[in-house]
Amino acid sequence: MLTEDFVASVNQQAVNWKAHINHGSAVAGATLEQIKGMLGVLPGGPQLPTKVFETFIAPPDTFDSAENWPECATMKVIRDQSACGSCWAFAAVEAMSDRSCIFLQKNMSLSAADLTFCCDDCGFGCGGGFPASAWQYWVDNGIADEGCWPYPFPSCDHHITGSTNPCPAHEYDNKECPKQCDSTWTGPVWSSDMHRGKTAYSVHGETNIQSEIFQYGPVETAFTVYEDLLTYKSGVYRHTTGNALGGHAVKILGWGVENGDKYWLIANSWNSNWGDHGYFKILRGTNECGIEDQVCAGLPGN
Repeated sequence: MLTEDFVASVNQQAVNWKAHINHGSAVAGATLEQIKGMLGVLPGGPQLPTKVFETFIAPPDTFDSAENWPECATMKVIRDQSACGSCWAFAAVEAMSDRSCIFLQKNMSLSAADLTFCCDDCGFGCGGGFPASAWQYWVDNGIADEGCWPYPFPSCDHHITGSTNPCPAHEYDNKECPKQCDSTWTGPVWSSDMHRGKTAYSVHGETNIQSEIFQYGPVETAFTVYEDLLTYKSGVYRHTTGNALGGHAVKILGWGVENGDKYWLIANSWNSNWGDHGYFKILRGTNECGIEDQVCAGLPGN
């Protein structure tokens, strides 16, 4: 899918951002089918109630949740969804874990596997899902710790010489939802290890999204991925060239301004070899690729 010629073409056209092959990432060396399989946000689906801000706090010009809450280790982790369309679950548990640290004052990493394979109403596991349903599942059912059920698929290293984790030709099959934790887990048993949300809602509009992140922590959002995003290396991304590939979910953890462009700071789930060590910046305030349309969030209960 990614070639040096395509990267060169993107770099000739891109404004204020740079393209790269992204060697060693989950998308480098992947086929079109493999990449589309990783873009797991399904169209349509349920909607969460919209949060109405009764008081407004003017956001700063620049903000990074990882710097604001340095005690929360999960904010600095770039996960790897592997060959599975589970981005909708990954972005959700990343933001939920961060918010659990902020409000409960303890570090925890919630299980992407639990959300991906145990939520029947969320969609089809590796076949894609609905971010809004993921947040409602957190409230209604709770999600186990990552240690209770670690993600079952290895990091995908496409076409890397000597790789011990080559990606399969097709996405991995869904796993059965277990009734007990992994044998190596020393924490609470499965039924007692559920961390629940107290509320789940959607947020709309640039300033509301900023206010939400500034006060409560990172959020999940979904947007349309175009071919050129696969090549992102640095700068503030805006769609430049290439076809739409599908819907993808990511975590927004902050914002800023670079070379005159307002941006959102995003954590992706294609491993740390992709983009800027797993992160990217995307144009803010213009709903670039629909990035401001489908923001989901909530508050932890326990």
